[in-house]
Amino acid sequence: MADRERAHEIIRRLEAQYPSVEGTELTHHTPLELLVATVLSAQATDTQINKVTKELFKKYKTAEDYADVPREELEQDVRSSGFFRRKADAIQTFSKTLVDEHGGQVPDTMEELVKLKGVGRKTANIVLAGSFGKIVGIAVDTHVHRLSRLLRLSSKKNPVKVERELMELFPQEKWWAVNYMLITHGRRVCDAKKPNCEECVLTDLCPSAFTFKHNKRD
Repeated sequence: MADRERAHEIIRRLEAQYPSVEGTELTHHTPLELLVATVLSAQATDTQINKVTKELFKKYKTAEDYADVPREELEQDVRSSGFFRRKADAIQTFSKTLVDEHGGQVPDTMEELVKLKGVGRKTANIVLAGSFGKIVGIAVDTHVHRLSRLLRLSSKKNPVKVERELMELFPQEKWWAVNYMLITHGRRVCDAKKPNCEECVLTDLCPSAFTFKHNKRD
């Protein structure tokens, strides 16, 4: 099976396996909330971040709220997300930029989003798709990166290069599905420490299935 044909079959099977999964599991109601939650989610689980933002989003409603609060207070409010000083710095800094340059609103273009502190293509892709319905790329997080390698969809180490290869393999209407299908499968079946190949619907398509190398690398 050709790479592109195999790639399409992978997503077809995952969509059949997870029909109720439609996008990010980060709780949000506005573009700003999704931007903040996505930045906080770095090296943390969505479940963990949803607990943090449940109270955070009651306290902070606008970019001005994040920009004006004392840094130490914001750090404490996001402390349980991990790496809280770095994340608080990014949130406060990009919030000030939103206030100063965008009228307090989250921009809806990749070009403007990636100019914000702490916002790379992964975060920008999630915000654009999740809040604005704009699919301009594929968000490559740790799950997407790891499964892309295991499934031999990409051999690149740089997430931007992985994204480019995935975009070449899949039609644009599947780019968003590629992200959340691989994430879901990585969480539920292809666990980084103990992949459940016996229960995987992709076993016959996965070059890494049932291999010691698979278990050791992840």
